[in-house]
Amino acid sequence: MFKYNSLNFFKGIFMSGIFAMALAFAQPAQAQFVKGADVGWLSQMEATGYKFYNNNGVQQSCLQILKDKEINTIRLRVFVNPSNNKTDGHCSKKETVAMALKAQALGMKVMIDFHYSDSWADPSKQTKPAAWGGHTFSQLLIDVYNHTFEVLDTLKLCGVTPQWVQIGNEIKGGMLWPDGSSSNWTNLSQLLNKGYDAAKAVDSSIKVIIHLEGGNENAKFRTFFDNAKTKGVRYDIIGLSYYPYWISPSGVFKDYNLSISDLGNNMNDMAARYGKGVMVVEVGGLDTQVQDTYNMLVAVIGKTLAVPSGKGLGVIYWEPQGERTWTGGYALSCWGSNGKPTAALDAFHTNTTGLNQLATSIDFNIYPNPCINGLLNFEFKASSGYSHVRIFDINGLLVKEQLISNFNTNPIPLNLSPGIYFVHADDGKNTGIKKLVIQ
Repeated sequence: MFKYNSLNFFKGIFMSGIFAMALAFAQPAQAQFVKGADVGWLSQMEATGYKFYNNNGVQQSCLQILKDKEINTIRLRVFVNPSNNKTDGHCSKKETVAMALKAQALGMKVMIDFHYSDSWADPSKQTKPAAWGGHTFSQLLIDVYNHTFEVLDTLKLCGVTPQWVQIGNEIKGGMLWPDGSSSNWTNLSQLLNKGYDAAKAVDSSIKVIIHLEGGNENAKFRTFFDNAKTKGVRYDIIGLSYYPYWISPSGVFKDYNLSISDLGNNMNDMAARYGKGVMVVEVGGLDTQVQDTYNMLVAVIGKTLAVPSGKGLGVIYWEPQGERTWTGGYALSCWGSNGKPTAALDAFHTNTTGLNQLATSIDFNIYPNPCINGLLNFEFKASSGYSHVRIFDINGLLVKEQLISNFNTNPIPLNLSPGIYFVHADDGKNTGIKKLVIQ
């Protein structure tokens, strides 16, 4: 994705005022739902000196901040011979390997997205790498195999075996135009199978993804994957992009509620029709519409989890860290101009989505919720003493904190504006987070 034509709410939590308490997954690793971030810009952001801060204002590495937001997967794009252009270049094999090693060192899984171009490949352009420009189709087949194998084999030799590999990026119209256009399925199927064969030759455990844009458009997906089936294309997973912002007419605010059901229905149909797992490998919402983007992500995660037979595999945000002042205007990140993630990214948090259960959690309720009269009641079920209660707004700002008795029976006045908030309670041993709506 690049359309330039152109609470874990906080994981650093109070614990005796000294240390942060990590939240653990209860799911087994092999069944872990993918909560991912595409960070293809990150190595260059770091090289240009961009500083990242967690919601507490502490400077940290971007990958650590993402991990603390419960992101468990990093997606990296690969260009063939990229330029040094700040936003349209880089993503070389060397940079990809370096970032993959950083991600794996933090316990994160890796997905590799092959563009088979020197820069962006997407629905509007699938330009051959300059070095392949004069090659015959027979040579292009060799090029795809060799490039795919070389990158993945280098990664494996360096100690990283990607869990997933995309053969092409948003390829409804095909790849390596004009030879691999979807108007010539005989050619396109051979190119896709060469990429598949190269990935499996490096490691048979790698899952191969074929990725289309417009994840809410069922007819588009049926047409493409019916042709793929007819031509014997080999793949493991169907990847989808979903950007309400880019749904025609693009560039204006659009309500995701108008298309979210179509996304869910399309994923259900793909899983049933072709017997494949499905994954939203790109999603994004406006950085200025934090609450809407948060709600959209929760809805997308919910639709993916609802795909029958566990075939909804995960959701990946595209360039959440790609803050607009660095990118020159990209509007769909989850990062603010202060260098901090916005609360939209907290849609991936355990308590928000119900993906997993906390290993240790303070058991408390808040009511009424939604809160209308500004008075909030707390009920602690199985703890004693006092709890440090903090309330954060949707942008991650601390708006209220108070030490209260766990036997408290009196309502606490809030005096907060209408909106979505996150209530964090910590009794020194356990912690818990609840979402609060104030009307």
